[in-house]
Amino acid sequence: MRELKILGIVFFFSLLTYWGVEPYALSKMEQHVAPANFKFDDLKPINYKGNPNVGRSLTVEKCTGCHSIKVAKITASMPENLAITTFGITPPDLSDAGYLYDAKFLKHFILNPAHTFLTEKKFGPAHIFPMPPYYGTSKNKKQEVSDIVAYLQSIAPKKLTGRKIFISSCERCHSMKYDKLTQLGKLPDFKTKTAKLAFELKLSKYQDHLKKYLGIAPSDLSMIIRAKSHEYLVNFIDNPQKFIKNTSMPRVGLKKENVEKVIKYFEKIGDSKKAQRETLTPKIIGFLIILTLLAYLWKSKLWKDL
Repeated sequence: MRELKILGIVFFFSLLTYWGVEPYALSKMEQHVAPANFKFDDLKPINYKGNPNVGRSLTVEKCTGCHSIKVAKITASMPENLAITTFGITPPDLSDAGYLYDAKFLKHFILNPAHTFLTEKKFGPAHIFPMPPYYGTSKNKKQEVSDIVAYLQSIAPKKLTGRKIFISSCERCHSMKYDKLTQLGKLPDFKTKTAKLAFELKLSKYQDHLKKYLGIAPSDLSMIIRAKSHEYLVNFIDNPQKFIKNTSMPRVGLKKENVEKVIKYFEKIGDSKKAQRETLTPKIIGFLIILTLLAYLWKSKLWKDL
């Protein structure tokens, strides 16, 4: 009977540590911020109904100097190499923008990018934000940005995977080595050493420009899911400034469901055995309980006469 009491005490303190002490310690160590609601409450609603046809003309006129729209077969006027040298980063293709980003956020971003990104303190007269505020073609700029967003939504895909969302919204700064993704796209299968060296040189130059633009080299995200909790990642992607004041990473503006898809992608790449591990855990615990009972019964039988 004494063994059962000892086992009970071990079980009690193990469970207390695992479900009580450890979560409490982590909760004290981790930063506490207001939970993300993805409503961008600091931005006022822009309640104008957009016209996609008008928006297409405005987008071609105002945006395609820097941005391409592959789905519409529109290329950027500025060559990619010049854009990287000038801005420090590749201007994103706009094919997926209408699907990726919250409509209110996207309208405000077009009107005033640095303010909407929450990077005004980083960018100033000495370090100008690459994308200028929208000046418009008429007095009603809010109607024009509503037309542009309506056009971007009309050409956007109906569904994207977490991997594609990462590529469209994160890859220009962050790599994912475990999935062979670099800031310049998927790592090619090199047939010659010369081709490999040429790509590495091009990537290195881009990373140098990116570091100069951001002030720091963005991290590879292959193992981020092991380092940070799901809740932390949701809140951080929603607004990095909550955790790191004046960080180079902007508020991205992704919709909530798209953030969840990106985190699922992180889990798939950085913790691919999570589902298998969670399924196996109850089985292991059950096995240990049965083994413990059998061991106790065996011990009782052997020592019953003593």
